[in-house]
Amino acid sequence: MRGSKGYGKTYIHLDDVRKRMDSVKDLIEIAEALKAEPYVDEKKVAVIGRSYGGFMVLAAVTHYPHIFTAGIDLVGISSFRTFLENTGPWRRKLRESEYGTIEADGEFFDEIDPIHHSERITAPLMVSHGANDPRVPIAETEQIIEELRARNHPVEYIRFEDEGHGIVKIENQITAYTAMAQFLEKIYN
Repeated sequence: MRGSKGYGKTYIHLDDVRKRMDSVKDLIEIAEALKAEPYVDEKKVAVIGRSYGGFMVLAAVTHYPHIFTAGIDLVGISSFRTFLENTGPWRRKLRESEYGTIEADGEFFDEIDPIHHSERITAPLMVSHGANDPRVPIAETEQIIEELRARNHPVEYIRFEDEGHGIVKIENQITAYTAMAQFLEKIYN
């Protein structure tokens, strides 16, 4: 997928700023290729992602609502604008080189940010976030949850008060992965 590490400097920058949605298109191509396989039930294709991958989940189910039938977003970004506004200056500067700046790219953010198009989402979602996340403010999750719940969209939310940018405590891992399995089982059985 464009932007992934391990394939050289040119490749890692193929989804920077205005090319952001190209990596989402890659995800869609992967899903379409899977659906074409005879052993894949196209009504049972879910997407899961963590951090930037959480943005990918939200972007995929927002901009391509007919592709996935469920999504799981873990500590993801729902708006690059609010992410940059609410992220500490040390992190903001680091991320602006890849994501863009509010001043130069704010209108583009508004076009692609899942928070601005949540009414397009048709797939049930599960979202999880740690309250102490130093990388992606928990407000990124809470604002998309609020939008979805306001229109009675099926969404499950797990907030871990004692976690940060990931689930590291074993008891929380058990809770999270059990909940994810139950979420998918409920949708697909």
